[in-house]
Amino acid sequence: MKQKTKKYRGLRTFGRGSRKKGRGAGNRGGVGFAGAGKHKHLKSRWGMHGFTRHAVVNEKKVINVEELKKFEGDEINLNELGYQKLLGSGNIDKAIKVYVKEASSKAVEKIKKAGGEVIVG
Repeated sequence: MKQKTKKYRGLRTFGRGSRKKGRGAGNRGGVGFAGAGKHKHLKSRWGMHGFTRHAVVNEKKVINVEELKKFEGDEINLNELGYQKLLGSGNIDKAIKVYVKEASSKAVEKIKKAGGEVIVG
């Protein structure tokens, strides 16, 4: 037995007002979202709600000054290796020449202090 049916046991009209009013299928109001235009309380289901924030994909492949130690030689072309930016975290003690698209001011300062140079572009 449905819970709704159980709830109305003992009542003559099952919460429909007079007995005549509950006879036709029109009393149900339809199935699903049918007849929504006739009911005020369902109007809140129409239209757009909220705001969808779409992800912005703008990830640069970065490398820190500390990681330049693992490369051999005195010239490193980070553009060919797939890196877009050089950042200044860590220390470096060897003089190297680095080619990169972008570099932070801290990274350039550290490499120049070690006796190397950074060519941006």
